[in-house]
Amino acid sequence: MYKYIYVEADAQGLLFQQANHRELIDKYSAEGWRFVTAIPSEFNGEGRIKEFDLVFEKEE
Repeated sequence: MYKYIYVEADAQGLLFQQANHRELIDKYSAEGWRFVTAIPSEFNGEGRIKEFDLVFEKEE
């Protein structure tokens, strides 16, 4: 059985420019979580990603 967490990350424009996803992945990996995927969760008026959820899993 796995448990999952969803962590909000900023995209700050196209192609994750100035995003904080790398720091978050490193942080949660050090705590024993495995990165699974990133899901876009908020878009700007032009359809570009503003925020996304990083999904992590860990065995219970």
